[in-house]
Amino acid sequence: MIDARLEEEFNEQINKELYSEYLYLAMKAYFQELNLQGFVNWFDVQVQEEHAHAMGMYDYLNERGGKVDLRAIDKPVVEGKTIIEIFEQVLRHEEFVTSRINHLADVADEVKDRAALHLLDWYIKEQVEEEASVGGVLATLRLIGEDKNALLQLDKDLAARTFVAPVIG
Repeated sequence: MIDARLEEEFNEQINKELYSEYLYLAMKAYFQELNLQGFVNWFDVQVQEEHAHAMGMYDYLNERGGKVDLRAIDKPVVEGKTIIEIFEQVLRHEEFVTSRINHLADVADEVKDRAALHLLDWYIKEQVEEEASVGGVLATLRLIGEDKNALLQLDKDLAARTFVAPVIG
């Protein structure tokens, strides 16, 4: 049986992961309006990844005899008005998610739940990859500047990204 405090934190994180899915879906819509299909694809993969992350925690809670408590998902707010500003928001959001995962690991450590720590190790490594991926796109966007041909090449490159269902844990 999972510790009650840890169960609460997992439920909170499931909500944050589902919010991430919803936020990236809103950002995907922004790029659909711009007809940048590679960016649309990049965000579509993000949507699928965030859903998988939420479901990994959902399944884990069930496996541990915990109770999943699905909560209202806040309306996503796309703050940026430019492509760079949107990716800056994505990076800030991923850094926030990293802090939440680290907090969850801290709680698991406090209650001495080794199984949860093992699971969360996967999420911690995943967040390193998430931040690096977003940071790479952002660095390229900054390098591109106002060069529309380079932006279209990046869009073409982002179209090649595919979703691979993660093996969590």
